[in-house]
Amino acid sequence: MRKFFIAGNWKMNKTYDEAVQLAQAVQQRAVNEKKINIGVFVPAPYLRDLAMASPDLIVGAQNLHWENSGAFTGEISSPMLRSVGVSWTLIGHSERRALFGETDADVNRKAIAALQHCIFPIVCVGETLEEREKKTTLDIIGRQVKEAFYTIPADMAETMTLAYEPVWAIGTGKTATPDDAEEVHAFIRMTLASLYSAEVSEKIRILYGGSVKPSNAESLLKMADIDGALIGGASLNKDDFISICDTALTIEKAQVS
Repeated sequence: MRKFFIAGNWKMNKTYDEAVQLAQAVQQRAVNEKKINIGVFVPAPYLRDLAMASPDLIVGAQNLHWENSGAFTGEISSPMLRSVGVSWTLIGHSERRALFGETDADVNRKAIAALQHCIFPIVCVGETLEEREKKTTLDIIGRQVKEAFYTIPADMAETMTLAYEPVWAIGTGKTATPDDAEEVHAFIRMTLASLYSAEVSEKIRILYGGSVKPSNAESLLKMADIDGALIGGASLNKDDFISICDTALTIEKAQVS
């Protein structure tokens, strides 16, 4: 059974003191509950301190470059992340694609670079509102998944996580219905099975991201192919984030029993 992963993407939010306070609160929840994975993906300046202070909490980067070093002002590399104790990163978030021009090929290069340095990537895929209205969602998602996993061998693919985040639902308050989300997640798993095998696809976690909050977390997380959530706004509020973690734990316990 795939373990639930509840991940908070803080984006460009929180001062240092605010970040420490929030991480401490979430860390305490992670200490008490080992049956699900809990993580926060934080601004780069806070990575080392939060990673060292929160051993039971996954602390990850929001981005990395595919090169190990060089004249890439403002970027961070896989070796840099490893050197400060970070072994997780987001890749290809919709904001990186839309605002910074990242392509599917860039996402693939970054995923390969992360894996080569034993960093676990969460690769984000998703369609825009225009693409959904044109009914090309599955075409877009299929292409993004295939490009992300291009040339990546099965043993490395198994360590990756995907996050389906419909762009039209990020920060808008809109959310895909549980059935809509499950349809795309099931399609992603089918695509992974065609790239590798059913066995490999069953090992890869697929998170849902798109205005997840305490009020809708249960209905989303009960879907068969939704293995957790990549949370934006709600991850900045400790009570909301911990509530979603508790919901995942309750569902996990029910599934086991």
